Amino acid sequence: MASSLSLLIPSLAIPLLFIFLQIQTTCSSLSSQTQNPLILPLKAQAQTPSSRKLSFHHNVTLTVSITVGSPPQNVTMVLDTGSELSWLHCKKLPNLNSIFNPLLSSSYTPTPCTSPVCTTRTRDFPIPASCDPKKLCHVSVSYADASSIEGNLATETFFIADSAQPGTAFGCMDSGYSSDTEEDSRTTGLLGMNRGSLSFVTQMRLSKFSYCISSHDASGVLLLGGATVPWLGPLQYTPLVKSTTSLPYFDRVAYTVQLEGIKVSEKLLQLPKSVFVPDHTGAGQTMVDSGTQFTFLLGSVYNALKTEFLEQTKGVLKQIEDRNFVFEGAMDLCFESPASGAAVPAVTLVFEGAEMRVTEERLLYRVRKGNDWVFCFTFGNSEMLGVEAYVIGHHHQQNVWMEFDLEKSRVGFTHTICDLASQRLRFPP
Repeated sequence: MASSLSLLIPSLAIPLLFIFLQIQTTCSSLSSQTQNPLILPLKAQAQTPSSRKLSFHHNVTLTVSITVGSPPQNVTMVLDTGSELSWLHCKKLPNLNSIFNPLLSSSYTPTPCTSPVCTTRTRDFPIPASCDPKKLCHVSVSYADASSIEGNLATETFFIADSAQPGTAFGCMDSGYSSDTEEDSRTTGLLGMNRGSLSFVTQMRLSKFSYCISSHDASGVLLLGGATVPWLGPLQYTPLVKSTTSLPYFDRVAYTVQLEGIKVSEKLLQLPKSVFVPDHTGAGQTMVDSGTQFTFLLGSVYNALKTEFLEQTKGVLKQIEDRNFVFEGAMDLCFESPASGAAVPAVTLVFEGAEMRVTEERLLYRVRKGNDWVFCFTFGNSEMLGVEAYVIGHHHQQNVWMEFDLEKSRVGFTHTICDLASQRLRFPP
C-alpha cells in the first residue's frame, strides 16, 4: 500500500547475490528451475513515530537500493507486496532528494498508449491507464493514506547485482501528492511485488520469494527464488485465495489468504465465520502486505478483539484517559507504560491450515504523546482507513520467515530469529 548492492559469497554451496535493504520507520529472468536464488540482507532502522488523529501514513517501509538505466543511476525503492506497478520519481519536486532522470539514460523507452502493454497488461490497475497528449501511456496510482502519483509507463534496464534486466516495465512519475514528504525525501520509488501482470515478481518470472524482517536494528534477509534452508524448520502453509470473477472491492492480484478466527491467549473470539469471508462485492478479503506497517481488521472484528484484550489485561495494562487520542488514524487502544515484567496475552491469527502468533513487543508499539510515551495496540480498525479489508502488515511479520510460493499458490511462515537467519545465510559454518 504502502524506503548497496552486491556481494558474491563464494563460501556458500551455491553463489548468492546480496542487495542491501532497509526498514525505515516508517536479473536476467529468474526461474527456480534454471537459476540460483538471490539472497538479500535486510536491516531494520526505526524512525521517530508520529501520532495523528485523522490521517494515516506509514512510518516504516522496506526499501531496496539498486541501479537503473544506462549508465546506471542509484535508486532506492520501497518493497511492496500490496502493489503491482513499480515506479520511480522522474521529476525534482519540493522535499524530494532522490530521483531517476530518464534524459540521462540511453535505455529509457516510453510506452505508447497503443502498445499491448498499455492496453492489456494494465487491466488490474485500480485506475485505468489512459493516453496523454503525446500519445504515451499515462498511469496513476493511489494509496490508503490518500497519496497519489502519476506519470508515463516506460521500460528501462534494471540491475539486480551485476545482472541486467532490460525491458523492465515501470512508471516514470512526474507529479502527485504525498502525505509523507519526509519518507519521499529518502526514496526514489516503489517496487511492486504482488501477482499482477506488470509486477516485479511477474516480470522476473519468480516462482517463489521469501523474507524475514528483523526487529530493532538487527539484520534480516530477503530471498528471491527458491532454496532449501534446512535449519529453518517446517513452515505452516495457507493457500492463496483467488477470485475467478471481477468484484469491485476484491484485489485479484493481492496475496489473499483466508483468515478464519482470532484468539486472545487461547480464547477464540466468538464471531461467525462469515465475518472473515469476502461478501458479494469482494469486501472483506485478507491481504498480506509488506507496504503496510500494522495489521488492520474490519470494524466488528476489531471491536471484538479490543474488548477481549481489555478484559484479559485488567490490572496489567492501564488504558490512557484521553479517549480522543488515536494513533495513525485507526488505532484507538493505547496504554500507559506497562509495569516491568507485565505479562500480556498473545494474539493469534488463525488462517486456513496455519496460525500466526503475535506476542510481546509486536503487540504494543511505543508512541510519543506530548512529553510522554504511550504504548498502542498494534491492531487497528481498517474502516477508519476507508479500506474494506483485513490487512496483515509487516510489523506482525517481524521475526517470521515469510515465503510467497507462486508455483504452489500458497503463503508459508514460521517463527524464527531473523538476524540469526541472515547471519547463517551470509556466514554459514
